[in-house]
Amino acid sequence: MDDHARYRQRSLWLDGALAEFTPRPQLTGDVDVDVAVVGGGYTGLWTAYALAIRDPGIRIAVVEAETVGYGASGRNGGFVSAGIAGEARVYERSHGKDGIVRAERAMIDGVGWIGDVVASEAIDCGWTRGGAYRVATSVPQLARAKAGIEAKRARGYTADDAWFVTAAEIDAEVRVAGVLGGTYTPHCARVDPARLARGLAEACERRGVVIFEQSPVTSIAAETVRCGRGSMRADIVVRATEAFTTRLPGESRSYLPIASHMLATEPLSQEAWDEIGWRGCAPVADQSYQFVYAQRTPDGRIALGGRGLTYRRGGAIREQDELQPAIHARLEQALRRLFPAASGAAISHRWGCYFAAPRDWSMGVDFDRASGLARAGGYSGHGVVASSLAGRTLADLVTGTESELTGLPWVGHRSRRWEAEPLRFVATRTIAAVAASADAAEDRTNRTAQRIRFVRRWLPGR
Repeated sequence: MDDHARYRQRSLWLDGALAEFTPRPQLTGDVDVDVAVVGGGYTGLWTAYALAIRDPGIRIAVVEAETVGYGASGRNGGFVSAGIAGEARVYERSHGKDGIVRAERAMIDGVGWIGDVVASEAIDCGWTRGGAYRVATSVPQLARAKAGIEAKRARGYTADDAWFVTAAEIDAEVRVAGVLGGTYTPHCARVDPARLARGLAEACERRGVVIFEQSPVTSIAAETVRCGRGSMRADIVVRATEAFTTRLPGESRSYLPIASHMLATEPLSQEAWDEIGWRGCAPVADQSYQFVYAQRTPDGRIALGGRGLTYRRGGAIREQDELQPAIHARLEQALRRLFPAASGAAISHRWGCYFAAPRDWSMGVDFDRASGLARAGGYSGHGVVASSLAGRTLADLVTGTESELTGLPWVGHRSRRWEAEPLRFVATRTIAAVAASADAAEDRTNRTAQRIRFVRRWLPGR
């Protein structure tokens, strides 16, 4: 199989975005730039874009191991959503409650910032800002939805940022079977994530950024990035490799590279959409511990993900692990249950993608001026907006620009390293098993599963 076919198989989004594909040049020989960015996903591209806007004269190059958007940036759920990529309790220890409030507001503002770039750069990515729903289909889920609103109020959300909605109010927008109520926030948009990534890459190139593809990096050091067939010398080196960081020397315990999984239906008939509604295209997620999330795609499908994660012992990242029959079967069951009108639709795509989970589930952005080394990542699956904030923050740090972004609590944050194997493998399997059994118990009894308290502290926040 050639690379073009392999890339298109990675997700519904990449299949469409790469229908016509010409790879960018590989990095060969020695190249001198001012800033070298390692990673052609959202973090690397937003960093390059923000730097090029900040200083049009700066020489910037991005080097990508595969093709732009190959990783999670081209395979995620397409939720451009607010909400900090991390644990409030972690950031509060260093920055207090005010730091959390500022972080939440920065994420809210970040949704609009991305929308402005999409409009100004004419990026064709299906951008629709219709907000988002979190729906409850059981009494315990309903209680968590209400508790979630109270928690957001404590972190600075106002009555205009998120609120409780009834089953009838949800039904007026999108008909989800068995819904009892939920929450709504206007701070979310739907996109085709691969088209956003590739459109952003083209916007970077229009501003003079050079992008090398199919050039795996073998080492990153101060002033030097080495690939198999060439190298870059730069005053500033930005590591924007997210889950793939664990493949670099000495970084295997920096993150857990965890695979999340999705599927998509064929385009639905007009009759099915008349029954489902969903004209505003507001993405939907439920309140399970192993939750489900879904969007109405720009070409009239339902794309749905969740219901379990995959971690391979030793943190291996393998394309064959992206397809998980058991998890994809649970996703198909969830699709048929939540959207009965789609029960006859064929599943056209099944895929997975890896995200980086730090030990405390909290992202970090860092720049050491003495060495010229910068890094950002650890979004725990919530990186569409967080990566744009990280890229803009790195641009401010690199150019020495003081801003509200450089004072946010993830700047300078470093998570402790994960435990050695086999402890982390056993722990991840145990936590996942307890979460799955808690969901099953709540579905069966309609009462909160008390067993979840044993693993709650290790579950990522939502």
